[in-house]
Amino acid sequence: MTDYNAPLDDIKFCLRYAAGLDEILQLSAYEGVEIDDVDPILDEAGRFARDVVAPTNRIGDEQGVSVTDGTVKVPAEFAELNQQLVENGWPALGGSPEHDGMGLPETVEFATSELWQSANMAFSLLTMLTRDATHLLKAHASDELKQTYLPKITTGEWAATMDLTEPQAGSDLAAVKAKAIPDGDAYRIFGNKVYITWGDHELTENIIHLVLARIDGAPEGVRGISLFLVPKFLLDADGNPGERNDLVATSVEHKLGIHGSPTCVLNYGEGDGAIGYLVGEENKGLAAMFTMMNHARVEVGLQGVAISERACQLARSYAHDRVQGRVPGQSERAPIIYHADVRRMLLLMRSQTEAMRALAYATASQLDKLHHDEREEAQKAAELRLSLLTPVVKGWNTETAQEVTSLGVQIHGGMGYVEETGAAQHMRDARILPIYEGTTGIQALDFAGRKVLGDEGREVGLLIGELRGACDAMEKDDALQSVGRDVRQGLEQLEQGVAWLRDNATENPAAIGTASVNLLMLAGVVLGGAYLAKATLALRSDGESVDASFADTKLATTRFYCTHVLPRAHGYLAAATADPGATMDLNVDSI
Repeated sequence: MTDYNAPLDDIKFCLRYAAGLDEILQLSAYEGVEIDDVDPILDEAGRFARDVVAPTNRIGDEQGVSVTDGTVKVPAEFAELNQQLVENGWPALGGSPEHDGMGLPETVEFATSELWQSANMAFSLLTMLTRDATHLLKAHASDELKQTYLPKITTGEWAATMDLTEPQAGSDLAAVKAKAIPDGDAYRIFGNKVYITWGDHELTENIIHLVLARIDGAPEGVRGISLFLVPKFLLDADGNPGERNDLVATSVEHKLGIHGSPTCVLNYGEGDGAIGYLVGEENKGLAAMFTMMNHARVEVGLQGVAISERACQLARSYAHDRVQGRVPGQSERAPIIYHADVRRMLLLMRSQTEAMRALAYATASQLDKLHHDEREEAQKAAELRLSLLTPVVKGWNTETAQEVTSLGVQIHGGMGYVEETGAAQHMRDARILPIYEGTTGIQALDFAGRKVLGDEGREVGLLIGELRGACDAMEKDDALQSVGRDVRQGLEQLEQGVAWLRDNATENPAAIGTASVNLLMLAGVVLGGAYLAKATLALRSDGESVDASFADTKLATTRFYCTHVLPRAHGYLAAATADPGATMDLNVDSI
């Protein structure tokens, strides 16, 4: 039994109307793929997520992981799950055919990733990071490394990790101390890495570690960091895993959530050094790693959607079953879903999850355009839009997931606070999301500094202008008039926040730091609502082909978002534009 059912109707809605799948399928890379080909894939992925992946979620949470003699053990059920996942070809869905992938749109692969993450987020971190590694290697590895490693990573037969953090180097990667000593065509890696997600396991034949380290004599700071591919097992003459490399998992962290995901401490070079191969150019490893990290940030934003969806479904089911109290219009004691405040909480959960999904899918669609549109101008536009939206998706979605999963516990009442119902697990699992792959503060500084001030607000201004055009169309639709007005007001507030930042950042150095998180949350609330409303407009414009019941429900959810969530933009704007002195004037010893 599982408490998860794939939200295929809303995923298909977002693919078509938020991501623009019809337009994506016009790209030459997807010639021969029709919109009708996608539905059966998603239907089967939904079944697999519900029947195969989801039943392992509670198992992973309860059993956790362990390490013995340098080998990490995960729940036995994960081995069968991963084998089925790989045998059915799911990891290869959006991979390049050149490297044994199926060549389907990356946006479709993104949709299946949501299903895996909802069904078992701890396990699905394995497939997520492996997929992210393919983007890094395709962009930066030598042809030899691509030919040797990419096919097995693309199919999921081999896993991959991202090894950045060290005890003294968390967000400050300039402090990385791991070293690399040249040894012929390779390097010998020495150092210690911590918080390595799925850093060791026995689910795949090999694990490919992507490791940041300094070559002897490299400059200090981020300018002296290089990137290396370090396999757990060195390859023999036939390209198969052979001798164990000089790296070992010494421990796993005991965490608040995602218990089924091994977060490892890895030691490199306890003997003669772990053999690694340079990826990209010397001393430019951090830039290469950001190819993987930025892709992962969009996927972590998707995890915010996925865990919120799981919490929504559980809370809704409980609210239908739990009988408590009386309500007007009901002669008997009623299920709690009939109580107005429970309905309010459920709609807060649902409307924000759907807004997050619309924003995430609209952002993910830029990956297809960036990688597969043959027009240089279109690629540049996609790169700018993806760059702008990535910190918003990562930051706002994951912060919102904290509220949604907490509301899920609240709806369960006391039963939500005990582990029996599963609501607490969703809340615990969600808590890591605003932390890993760059905290909310880091995303906010990136958004405010690089993405807004970096181009003097041009790209965010262009996006606001495009969404205002959608408001014009909404206001011509009787059912969407109020939605259009609400979204327009939110866009104006976002514009005001951007203008304040531009006017104040130069003369007050603290302005970016004090305003950035509230500006990011303002952008998330407004853009999430705008993309949800824009997609709802497109759905209604499709006429007779649209399921009337789904369209009515989507309209109602969008209206609720605009009346109950979008007003938060007022508060975020006020906080973002507050005097920086209110934050900075108090002596640090007095805080």
